[in-house]
Amino acid sequence: MSDTPTLRLRAHAKINWTMEVLSARADGYHEVRTILQTVDLCDQLAMRPDDALSLRCAAAALAGEPIERNLAYRAAALFAHDAGPGAFGARIDLVKRVPVAAGLAGGSSDAAAALRGMRSLHAPAYSDAGLEQLAAQLGADVPFFLRGGAALATGRGELLQPLPDGPRRRLVVAWPKTPPPPDKTARMYAALASERHTDGTRTEQLATRLGLGRPVRDEDLCNVFESIARSGDAHPGSFAQATGLGLGRPHLCGSGPAFYFLLDDDQPSQPIIEPLLELSFAAIAVHTVSAAETTASDEAR
Repeated sequence: MSDTPTLRLRAHAKINWTMEVLSARADGYHEVRTILQTVDLCDQLAMRPDDALSLRCAAAALAGEPIERNLAYRAAALFAHDAGPGAFGARIDLVKRVPVAAGLAGGSSDAAAALRGMRSLHAPAYSDAGLEQLAAQLGADVPFFLRGGAALATGRGELLQPLPDGPRRRLVVAWPKTPPPPDKTARMYAALASERHTDGTRTEQLATRLGLGRPVRDEDLCNVFESIARSGDAHPGSFAQATGLGLGRPHLCGSGPAFYFLLDDDQPSQPIIEPLLELSFAAIAVHTVSAAETTASDEAR
């Protein structure tokens, strides 16, 4: 297999334009309404056929994690099991740039990229519907990353309605360098009192706006977890610090701890990035990525 080109894929991070929780569900999850959007911060996967399935990743945040727990590895193994007959192996090299457990869904995006890669390497005729079914088995966010761009997610986040790609928007995305606790998401939902539940109206309004081809505005954005994050109980000091810097209004990514500032078209990013760096946040300038751009970056070479 030495002559087979290496397939290189980008696994884009996402931010949430909106995040509303409507109610607790009987199955232990929550009913949500959220609009997801891919951005150009991304992990990178290099994949090539091999006799067995393997994954290498040098990220310190994943050190000591059994390979069987890595979402990209699990995605490739699931595809190999489902797409038979015959064992499909691959050598996967994963370069992590999206912070782990920060609300940017890097692991879910890695899984979707691995599914796309396995199909390209071994079974190009495998259907989109089949790939979506595999993605849903791996996590609520994984199906979104098969397409990327903008989408309305409902149910527990697994029901997707693609939205038109609006005008490109620029952002500064930041996150604390100290990793969050492993039960961060569970803690955030546990702290979410029922009186903070909403009816999804703001999400539906933004979905309508995007459907008309209009740009996202700062006043369109909302996240039900921000009031919890400002208290510092779940993300000690991080979101609360960013809120008090006078740099504009930060918006939480998912349940955090990553957050972003939406920039005007001509607004420089450095006056926001530099104060965050001084406070030991990681901070970078990014822009939104369309659905076409999300998968067009997959290439063999």
